[in-house]
Amino acid sequence: MKRIIFVGAGPQFPKGPFAFLREMQQEERIHARALFFKPVDHASLVAVALSSGLTPVMQLDDKEEETIALHKVFFAQECEQHHIDYSIHGNDQPWDRELLVKESRFADLILISGELFFGDAGARQPNAYLQEALHAAECPILIVPETFSSIGHLFMAYDGSRESCYAIKQFCYLFPNLVDLPTEIVYIKDEPGQAIPDLESLKQFTRLKFNSMNFSKLHFKAAEYFATWISEKQHVLLVTGSFGRSPFSYVTHRSFAEDLIRDHRLPIFIAHH
Repeated sequence: MKRIIFVGAGPQFPKGPFAFLREMQQEERIHARALFFKPVDHASLVAVALSSGLTPVMQLDDKEEETIALHKVFFAQECEQHHIDYSIHGNDQPWDRELLVKESRFADLILISGELFFGDAGARQPNAYLQEALHAAECPILIVPETFSSIGHLFMAYDGSRESCYAIKQFCYLFPNLVDLPTEIVYIKDEPGQAIPDLESLKQFTRLKFNSMNFSKLHFKAAEYFATWISEKQHVLLVTGSFGRSPFSYVTHRSFAEDLIRDHRLPIFIAHH
């Protein structure tokens, strides 16, 4: 039985991650551990900042606590209806990096909504605190869009590093039911030639894991074009070793994974040492 951390931290219940949780339950028994954080309503915060007195602040705090309570009740009802073994953490406070990291230490996977990365619709900058926490998480993470429906094709982002190989291994261990899907390992580098690092070893290993495997090299800069390229695919899940940078370099650089989460809404599996 796998232990799955189900994270909620927004004003809306994360329906996409729960839909994925239901699919996991259909394949094997799981234990879903819910971890809800007090949501941040940015529009309400602005209104409070422009007001005077403690009353608006207290009203906003009461609203956030009520939201968490409702989400916990709804989670429990849905788990019972779909016969999912579950528990709910007692936390009702704002985002806590250390709490998420500690819970991840004793879990197999974190399920989280992609919308948490950017909050309000149209936001261009990711949630820096959330990114920092996910880089520190001690188990793999699956970021699921709210529009999630099904998975029909797997793409593995490979760059020859131990991180990308580790992510492929972790995905196989966690989702043995998905290795029958058509799978493509993609190596991206803006250079001439078709060489892929350690290709023969990679083929020998992955063909023991996946039933339908293909290998591709894309000749462009991943940060600029990969999001557009993969957005043309339907019902895709992407596996990657990391965002490709430390959490502190996002101030001046953009990750291709950010574009995927914000604009193209596909599930992304991340595993790193």
